[in-house]
Amino acid sequence: MSRVARQIVAVRLLDSATRLAAQAFLTAIPVLFVVAAFAPAVVREQLLESSRTAMGLSGASLAQVKEVYAANDAGTRETSGFVGVVVTLLSATACSRALQRVCERSWGLPSAGVRLVAWRWPAWLGVWVAAILAQGVLRDGFGAGAWLGLALSYGASVLLWWWTQHLLLGSRVAWLPLLPGALLTGAGVVALSWASRLYMPRVLNRSLAQFGPFGLVFTLLSWLIVLFTVVCVGIAVGYVVARERPVARLLRWAPEAS
Repeated sequence: MSRVARQIVAVRLLDSATRLAAQAFLTAIPVLFVVAAFAPAVVREQLLESSRTAMGLSGASLAQVKEVYAANDAGTRETSGFVGVVVTLLSATACSRALQRVCERSWGLPSAGVRLVAWRWPAWLGVWVAAILAQGVLRDGFGAGAWLGLALSYGASVLLWWWTQHLLLGSRVAWLPLLPGALLTGAGVVALSWASRLYMPRVLNRSLAQFGPFGLVFTLLSWLIVLFTVVCVGIAVGYVVARERPVARLLRWAPEAS
């Protein structure tokens, strides 16, 4: 437990989670407008369904998001769309860099050079947008039901966080040592996401009724802070688990050499 506590301190848990939540929110808003302005109807519908299933959007909160997706006229494409693309790329870079620093602190690595990781930031954004689009069908188990959906969601989450660590660390850590962190983070994210379907609809709609759009923003930011707290803990504790001798031998990894 002392190793875990030291690792949590090393990644600056509260600061990192708050920073990631803010950057993710600033990225999500322009992405929302870009999708509304440029994406075909089928993509907008899929993203709306994924948002609804991931966060339990319903009632007034779902109606607010639908209004944004409905704005798909030529004026939106010429103004908000173009600005949104630029802001999205800038915001995504900040979000990717913040997550990269969490991974580097967890693994005790120095900051990677820009040449090594710059192309990885937009690549990370592209894959994550695709993953968000797929959430709706994954949770439904491609129509087979919730039990298959849970297994598929967990498998996809593990693969996503495994790849994220490897990508943002600049391939400086082999794949196998990153697996414990991916398993822990994947489990935490899926558990939080499925639990959110139970309590988020009520909280979102109550906040929207009491405080209007500001209440919705505050609730979403709070949810993102919790989400990235789970992410930071999963990645950090994954490093501790990977260093344990039995696990390190199983992973064919020599921590002292890393």
